[in-house]
Amino acid sequence: MTANTESQTKQHKAEVREQRAAEVAAQHEAAAAKQAERGKRGARQRVLDLLDEDSFQELDPFVQGRGTTFGMERSRPYGDGIVTGFGLIDGRRVAVFSQDFTVYGGSLGEAFAEKLVKLMDLAARYGVPIIGINDSAGARIQEGVEGLAGYGEVFYRNVRLSGVVPQISAIAGPCAGGAVYSPAMTDFVAMVEGVGQMFITGPDVIRTVTGEEVTHEELGGAAAHMERSGVAHLITADEDDLNAQIRYLLSFLPSNNLEDPPWFAPDDDPQREAPELDTLVPEASEKPYDMHDVLAEILDSGEFLETQAGYAPNIICGFGRLDGYPVGVVANQPRHLAGTIDIAASEKAARFVRTCDAFNVPLLVFVDVPGFLPGITQEHEGIIRRGSKLLYAFAEATVPRITVITRKAYGGAYVVMNSKHIGADFAIAWPTAEIAVMGPEAAVGLVFRRELAAADDPAARRSELVAEYEDLFASPWQAASRGYIDDVIEPRRTRPWLIRALGLARSKRAPTPPRKHGNIPL
Repeated sequence: MTANTESQTKQHKAEVREQRAAEVAAQHEAAAAKQAERGKRGARQRVLDLLDEDSFQELDPFVQGRGTTFGMERSRPYGDGIVTGFGLIDGRRVAVFSQDFTVYGGSLGEAFAEKLVKLMDLAARYGVPIIGINDSAGARIQEGVEGLAGYGEVFYRNVRLSGVVPQISAIAGPCAGGAVYSPAMTDFVAMVEGVGQMFITGPDVIRTVTGEEVTHEELGGAAAHMERSGVAHLITADEDDLNAQIRYLLSFLPSNNLEDPPWFAPDDDPQREAPELDTLVPEASEKPYDMHDVLAEILDSGEFLETQAGYAPNIICGFGRLDGYPVGVVANQPRHLAGTIDIAASEKAARFVRTCDAFNVPLLVFVDVPGFLPGITQEHEGIIRRGSKLLYAFAEATVPRITVITRKAYGGAYVVMNSKHIGADFAIAWPTAEIAVMGPEAAVGLVFRRELAAADDPAARRSELVAEYEDLFASPWQAASRGYIDDVIEPRRTRPWLIRALGLARSKRAPTPPRKHGNIPL
């Protein structure tokens, strides 16, 4: 080959490369224009907006589908409906994919699945979080069983990655069928309000099969999955808010299970006391207060990222920091159902506890719980089995665990809420704490029912017995005398006490018994 011929060959190859790149860019521009008509962004633009500027490295931009039925051989868009690659979020490496609804409705076909599986395998190999922007109709009908096989490969990797690297799903469009099972197995699901939707079968199928009438938004919108199903962890106002929430969430998590969560220099004094806490809990134990007010006084700068805020609001779950170190918070909420634990609260908190434990995030637990929610419906729907998930999750967790009892801690719920009896590292109480088998009124009515029936003045005698029970049991002192709690402190001193305890507990070593895995009561 002459030098002139070699030069021409190189020039031709460069021209082909430039032509292909131009075709890909034109395709993305056209797709973005179509999405804009629907009030959404293009798949590639979504990735660029999420990541640090100029940090995205795309993979497989020239991959094309292989379908030959239903005229698919005449339309083979580059990328095959999904953008994949790596980039940075606040300087940390992440893997990211974004489904393109303009290519066969964002449906998963053979090539699409191969791109996604490759990315998931690389995320596992290099120990980086994987973030998925979902906007998909599910399996690609035109390709038949290849789509089903592809989803199986994706699901398998969702499970293999679980507890290894954080998996975060953004729902930025309508997602159906297999396109919702994968997000459901990830650690966190964020939905764009009014745009993101999730359902196994859509309204048309439901109407045909059951005769029920429902809109897409009523069936699978953000509000439905935040307030009713519990699938959504975060709801965002728009895609800018979605990106901000994902970046903020990631700031509390390590890149993988072998690393510690990131530390940020705090602006808040670790020795700061909070006098407001001394009077926050009402003297009358039946009066509610907002546990969010407690968290705001204790966590660094009052910052708290709550997850599943609209689901099972009788228990609060979310992330904050103490002296710059991330902590996972689980707290009873007296403003809802008096802070009782029901099925939904138990499952919500259990999942959160296990997520924190998987990614080395210490747990901070605030207790004000009168017990498990009584009722026929709760019993018949499995409060015994499903309520025990929270007990299992706490007992299984090996991360540092600290409990603060602010007021009520009654019966089995006291034990379940991260008591020292199931492995809490530290447990402290405020002077307002009531640690007992049950509340004074109920206990007196049960233990002294015959005496009260025979008393000349039952009401006066009941008052005497209730006061006696409160002095003996409805206080923190009996538990403190047994060493079941480590200290009774002024509420204002809670923040510095917790920071010192966490400083010690961060070096915790907790050997576990040799086994394949436990058998949580699912």
